[in-house]
Amino acid sequence: MSYLIVIPRVQVENANAISGLTYGFPAISHFLGFTHALSRRVEQSHQLTFTGCGVVCHQQQVLAYRGSQWSDYSFALTRNPLTKEAKTASFNEEGRMHMTVTLFIECTGVIANGDEGARAFAAELQALYPTQRLAGGTIVSAQLPRILAIPEDDEKLLSFTRQEMYRALPGFALIDRSDYLAAHWQQRQQQDPDAEMLDAWLDFSLIKTRATANDENKPPQPGDAATWSLEAKPQQGYLVPLMTGYSAISAAYPAGAVDKTRDPTLPFCFVEAAYSVGEWRSPHRIKDIRQLLWHYQYQDGHYLCRQAEKIEETEEFDPAPYLD
Repeated sequence: MSYLIVIPRVQVENANAISGLTYGFPAISHFLGFTHALSRRVEQSHQLTFTGCGVVCHQQQVLAYRGSQWSDYSFALTRNPLTKEAKTASFNEEGRMHMTVTLFIECTGVIANGDEGARAFAAELQALYPTQRLAGGTIVSAQLPRILAIPEDDEKLLSFTRQEMYRALPGFALIDRSDYLAAHWQQRQQQDPDAEMLDAWLDFSLIKTRATANDENKPPQPGDAATWSLEAKPQQGYLVPLMTGYSAISAAYPAGAVDKTRDPTLPFCFVEAAYSVGEWRSPHRIKDIRQLLWHYQYQDGHYLCRQAEKIEETEEFDPAPYLD
């Protein structure tokens, strides 16, 4: 049986705001790691497994400042603790942020004792997850989780999804848009066979401007007056670059062959970050709750986070019949 564990309004302080080359929100692997850590705590006692996680962000505040209106932003950093010589130690720059998110965790198994057992399990989870780190940050507040059975009937699933998505408002759901990236890369290769996936990814990530000569009757020359305008992204939507996992760059070495690994009893492999494109979408546009859930996928040395259900464009609908 499949359940959906909804943890509303999780307030996190000092979460990691930098993931590889991306900035502004933790990588989705942070949330799946949090889900996996919780799953390991309940597998032995309740025979339940947490298999996926969805994220809706309600509020975020990057800890950064800038000296004036025209200067660049800088992270608000600290230099503690001091070294043994009472000096400030060198450190890598780290970006931190506060955020409020709602987590939708997919659970497989059977919760014993019906509704009473579900309430007891929810109370146990509420005491458990504040002891975990989420994206390196501290959970300071979270509401009592709701444990709901996922309907198998399509009509009931639609009503179930609408109710939960409207409860998640106001906020934005994080959606996988790797299909946009793959389609745009194929389009670029038709124009330039040497184009790489990185070129397509940068089209989604960079802010590009284009100059248009004011005098269209003569060829543009350096110094001529021009009008600058922003170039549109390859697709519409609130699209953002996103770190989605890791790709292997070496063979797997036997346990203990590589010095100073985290766990010398396991094989070791060197990896690099893998990137894709995500979309922040209003929850009321989610038609199927399963479209929100991210899962781990491993294939041919790629350890990635993906959403199994394809996102389909939906028509707007009236929320009134589905609100309590």
